[in-house]
Amino acid sequence: MSEETEMSVSRVTDIKAREIIDCRGWPTIQVDVYVDGKIAGRADVPAGRSTGIHEAFVLFDDDMERYRGLGVRKAIANIHGEIRSAVIGMEVTEQRKIDQVMIKLDGTPNKKRLGANAILGVSLAVARAAAAVSDIPLYRYLNPFGHVLPVPLMNCLNGGKLTANYLEIQEFMVLPVGAESYSHALQMTTEINECLREIVIDKYGILATNTGDEGGFATPMKGIREPFEFMQRAVEKAGYKAGFGEDIVYGMDCASSHWHDKKSDLYKLDDKQYNRDELIELYKEIAAKYPVGSIEDPVDEEDFEGFIKVTKELPQTQIVGDDLYVTNVERLRMGAEKGAGNAMLFKVNQVGSLSQAMDAAEFAYRYGMGVQVSERSGETEDGLISDIVVAINSGQIKTGMPIRGERTSKHNRLLQIEEELGDTAVYAGHNFRKPR
Repeated sequence: MSEETEMSVSRVTDIKAREIIDCRGWPTIQVDVYVDGKIAGRADVPAGRSTGIHEAFVLFDDDMERYRGLGVRKAIANIHGEIRSAVIGMEVTEQRKIDQVMIKLDGTPNKKRLGANAILGVSLAVARAAAAVSDIPLYRYLNPFGHVLPVPLMNCLNGGKLTANYLEIQEFMVLPVGAESYSHALQMTTEINECLREIVIDKYGILATNTGDEGGFATPMKGIREPFEFMQRAVEKAGYKAGFGEDIVYGMDCASSHWHDKKSDLYKLDDKQYNRDELIELYKEIAAKYPVGSIEDPVDEEDFEGFIKVTKELPQTQIVGDDLYVTNVERLRMGAEKGAGNAMLFKVNQVGSLSQAMDAAEFAYRYGMGVQVSERSGETEDGLISDIVVAINSGQIKTGMPIRGERTSKHNRLLQIEEELGDTAVYAGHNFRKPR
């Protein structure tokens, strides 16, 4: 008997991909990885609407006669061609080696030739296949010590590119830090959201409870103060308390690059213009009135100095770099050491492979930064990020209000994991920035 047989090597025997649609009806990629002639792993590729300029390249067909140019048949052809030829025969559990083979095959800094969506689809499906052949859940395959259930950042009110209203700021969120478990956190936020629904209807009418891409209400609110007032009223009506050390803290995804004028270097918010220092003073004013636990992308994606300043000015608040860092170690090297934010948003498709995303999380941890795992606005029913958030013990996840299948799939997967872990599970709670 050969040494290879004794080690029971499981090799990739085929890869198949197809065009599916995400929650907005846009095309995306689903990949199946076969091991020993059978489907072992399947994964879907999410897509963003609000994207940073440094994200890995998503390859579209640009055929305006079909899906207005958003088809992904070119990327699928690359999977069935070069990628399949390179990966078939490789050991399915060698995740990093497979990812490196695809990255080298592409040969560009941002995966522009083969497409980050093509590479990521195979990368994620390989991880699922490896977990399946190992006969363990994905989170345990990625890290046998994964045990932290995250605090969900629940998107109550949508704005920016996620919906059609007058809010420049993209997300206003509640964080149920005082919950006893993940299941309790879902209960709390659902109760708050129902109270918010009633308050919104009373002020703006029932049409204002239509929702944006990530499940938050798409109301006619403006500016930054009114959304906090509504969330505060909803929290109180639901019988909870907002405050550090209490049941709830608040969060924002400002996505400020989208309302920053690069020529004038001014930010236009609610028909007013702010320079960077004035904008930071506005954030400080809001944080003095409300317990703001997390702010994402408060200044432009190229403004490392601005991130350093806002991090110093708001010491109680987590400052998250999304467009600033794009889940990329090289971008993190530019700012983590200097204190440009104290947390990184983790989106697997920003960098385009699972191993690179995991490397970015590890790099952030080494600099004492938090890691906030996040969905994309263009999601599918694939709950893979729920396994990842537990595997890396990050303590926080942003995956939208639990009102549609592409969002509930993530929450329901976390409920399953919570049950599987049993007494070993720890809900991050107040320690979401640095869970125990």
